[in-house]
Parts: sequence; C-alpha cells; structure tokens
Amino acid sequence: MSTFRALKPFIIKNKWYYILGILWLLFVDGLQLLIPEVLRHFTDRLSANQLAIGDLFMYSLYLVLIGVGIAFFRFLWRIYIMGTSRKLEYELRNMLFSHLQSLSSNYYNHHKTGDLMAHATNDINAVRMALGPGIVMVTDAVFMTVIAISMMALTTDVRLTVFALLPLPFLAITIAKMGKVINHRFKSVQEAFSFMTDTVQENLAGIRVVKSFVQEDAEIHKFQEKNQLHFDRNMNLVKLFGLFHPFVQFISSLSFLIVIFYGGRLVIYGDISLGDFIAFNTYLGLLIWPMMAMGWVINILQRGAASMERINKILNSKPEITDQPQAQPLEFVQGKIVFDRVSFKYPKSDEYALRDFSLTIDSGKKIGIIGRTGSGKTTIASLLLRLYDIDEGKILIDNRPLADITLKSLRDTIGYVDQDSFLFSTSISENIAFGKDSYLQEKVVHVAKIAQVHNNIMDFPKQYETFVGERGVTLSGGQKQRISMARALIKDPKILILDDSLSAVDTDTEEKILAGLAEEMKEKTSLVIAHRISTIKDCDEIIVLDEGKLVEQGTHDQLVKKKGLYYELYQKQLLEEKLAEE
Repeated sequence: MSTFRALKPFIIKNKWYYILGILWLLFVDGLQLLIPEVLRHFTDRLSANQLAIGDLFMYSLYLVLIGVGIAFFRFLWRIYIMGTSRKLEYELRNMLFSHLQSLSSNYYNHHKTGDLMAHATNDINAVRMALGPGIVMVTDAVFMTVIAISMMALTTDVRLTVFALLPLPFLAITIAKMGKVINHRFKSVQEAFSFMTDTVQENLAGIRVVKSFVQEDAEIHKFQEKNQLHFDRNMNLVKLFGLFHPFVQFISSLSFLIVIFYGGRLVIYGDISLGDFIAFNTYLGLLIWPMMAMGWVINILQRGAASMERINKILNSKPEITDQPQAQPLEFVQGKIVFDRVSFKYPKSDEYALRDFSLTIDSGKKIGIIGRTGSGKTTIASLLLRLYDIDEGKILIDNRPLADITLKSLRDTIGYVDQDSFLFSTSISENIAFGKDSYLQEKVVHVAKIAQVHNNIMDFPKQYETFVGERGVTLSGGQKQRISMARALIKDPKILILDDSLSAVDTDTEEKILAGLAEEMKEKTSLVIAHRISTIKDCDEIIVLDEGKLVEQGTHDQLVKKKGLYYELYQKQLLEEKLAEE
C-alpha cells in the first residue's frame, strides 16, 4: 500500500462512500447466494411431486424479488464505489497538475511533454480502475469464494466440496507467478504510450517546420515506428493476459467434471438429493466469476500500482526553487538591482554562463545588454527572476537578497518578455490580461497601443476577441512579440525585462515602441537585452558581455569611442544595413 500512500488523504475523506459501497455490494452477493437455495427447495419438491401451480408462481416471485433486489443494490454500489473512483480520478489529476505547476522550470528541460501527458491520462485512469473496479472484484472474489464454499460444504457434502476445489491451488500459483510479469509488461506499455504521445505532440507543435522541410513522409515513418512499438508491447501484454482466461475456464471445467462424475454418483446412491446436486452446481457456477475476477484483480491492481509508481515519481519531485523560511514580500519597490560577483553554471553544465559578474543598476535607469550568442544575456534575466539559484555571489533588489524575497512578490514586481513570445490558445484580450484575473478593457487597449499592436488587432474581424490559435500560430512573429510585451506592461511592473523581444519588429515600429516605453517606464527600472544596437543605443547605460563576463560598460557614444567589442558589433551591423539597402 506504500505505492498508494499519496492517496491516503482522499481515501480517509471518502472512506464512508467505500464502506457503504462495499456493504451494498455484499447485499448483492448475498442475494445471489439465495438463488441456489431457491433452486434446491424447488427441485426437491418437484422430484417429490409436492409442487402445486401456486408454488410455481411463489418460486417465480422469489426469483423476481431477488432479481429486483440485486438490480437496486447493484445501482447503489456502482454509485458509491465507481462514483468515488471517478472523484479520485478528478482529484488525482488536479493534484498532479498543481504539483507540475509548482516544479521549477528546469524540471521541464529534462522531462518531455508527451510523457507528462501520458501520466495525466493513461496512468491516472489505471489508478482509477484499481480503486474502483479493483475494489469491487476483490470484494466479490473474497466474499463469494468464502460464502459459496462454506454453503457447498455445510448444505451439500464436504467430500464433494473438497474434490471440486482441488484444481484451485493450481490457479492460485499461476496468478502469483503471472502478477509480476503483468506489472512489468504494463510498465513497458505505458512507456511506449509516452513515446508515441510525445512524438505526436512535438510533431504537431512543429508542423510548419515539418512542411517547410518537406519531411511529412519521414515524420510519418517515425510515428509508425513508435506506434508499432506501442502495438507490440500491448500485444505482449494481451497475449499473456489472454492465456489466463482459457486457463481459468479450463480449471473451472475440471471442477464441473469432478462434480458431475462424483456428485452424480452421490445422487444415484442417495447420499445427496437432486436438489442438493443442482444447488451445488449453482454455487460452483457462482464461484467461476470470483475465479475470473482473481485474474482481473491481479491485472488491474498491478496496472494501478505500476501507474501510481510513475505518478509518485512526479509527486515526489521537489521544486528546486522555493521560498526560504526568512522570505518576505517586496513592498514599496524602488527597483534598484545589484549583481555582486555572481557566478553561475546551468545544471549538468561544466561551463560558467556568468563568471564573477558585478553590476549595479540604480532605480529608474534603463540598461541595455548586448553580446554575442551564448555570452550570458538571457542568464541575467533568468537569475533575476530566480528561475535558478546562483552558485556564488549575491543578487539584491532594493538591497534585499533574492532569497529573502517571496517568489510571488518577486515575479509580480518584474515584467518579463522572453524570446519565445509564447501565447495561449485563447483570445488576444485574454492573452494580454493573462497576469491578473481581470482588467478593464481600457487598460488592455492602452498597453496594446504602447506595444504598437493595437492597429493590427483592430484590423482583425473580431478585434480583441480574435482567437490566436495554439501558441499564437495565426499571428506573425512581430505581432506575437508585441502582444507578449503588452502582457508584461499590463502588470505595471516596477522592473521590466525585454529579452530580445523586438527582434521580429521592423526598425520604425521598434522606435515607436521604445518611445512609448520611455514614457510608460519613467522612474521604473528597465533591462533591454538585444542583438540590434538600434534597440539599446539610447539606454542610460549599456553593458557588453562576452563568455559570461562583463567586458565593457558605458553609453553608446562612450563604447563606440573605446573601439572594443561593442564597436566591432556596431560596425558589423552598419555594414549589414548598407548591404540590405543596396
């Protein structure tokens, strides 16, 4: 049960639903066990010529009443047990999704989306089956087996009961041996499903790339391989489980063969009545379902345990970035930022992304950050948002270390526009207002105008209610960047970080955006990370990074005069602009 430990609070909270459901299930089983007794008395009176027409109606009424009772209590146990298992599925999926939201961003660098989706679908369904139909089958198997065998022995003949049950130990041994194999093969099936799901998700997300490189056939072939793996592993499981049913039926037929041969002799010699023989066969028939249920129980419980183990691996994963015990919210933010001899390596990397990096940004200043690809520009933004913890040095906001600030207040303080410009599959208005539960439409329009995307939006048939499609696929790169910028601005952040977020915008629009930002972010701190010098040349100060180190610092004119790395980048961009004009 340690595998299902994470579900303990749910089981305790809903224990009475399970208890009552099992009680109704026992009522159904008890009513089913009345049928052999009705048949026993009916057969004995029939063979003794003691039945009248009225007795036929009486026995028929007994069977009808038993059938109605079975139907009524079966409805109750399905509501209580199966309904509770559906509630478990609902709460477990919420628990899993909530935990995924709490994990640090680095977790998703090492776990594929398709695999996580498989956990939230197939695995949770397998757990539901274990704690729904699994409980029903366990109860049926135990109660029906014990009571039916007891009735067979007490009401008919002990010797006949013992002989009839001789094949059952072979069944128990087979179940024990097959359980572990089923568990292992089911894990393989779930892994194959994860591979296939991940392939589909990744391919659909990158469908434009696939089509632009004319790789449809190659991707179809890759999917077919993953689909074939899923099929083969399913067939391995089906073959194993398929062997089990004929085996159970064979064992059952051996029991009936013994009863017909030995029980028939007992009837002939008068040791038991014909009614006893009929009742005994009916009890034995009722035992076939528990025998079959044992196989289902092992299969379902093994699948549920295997899936719960996979889910537990996620639930047991701890977020790398959490609030420290001494952390307090930021209040009355001024926006002063200090990097004090910061050194940082990304997880599983031997190279420093930043090395001995020091920088002081006074509140209200606009700082430009430039450098070659891989020089550490985005790392500065990631560390300031505390997506990672630093290895050495200190980062302070308003003279408070980041570790002393709650994550929520830290990230509420910062407006961040990243390079990807990710948009959700909803309306433009909801994408801009994503940071809060609600905003006045006037505020949405205001920030859209600053981001120079309002006119584009008004050209759409549904304007701000336009559905943007998955990841903003219906919009251009520049439109996505500007909507992402509006989303950051609507928070009214004290610190704004633009991480190469104007790269898909033409220079004229860029100038208008920067002019609007200058007014909007007056007396607020801004960090503008860019590859284009035109984006940062008017900043209060510019820093130049190279291989994780700050190599130059100053205004645009000062850095040009130094004729260092910044000057080299500037000359290259001037040359590129001249070539583009020609």
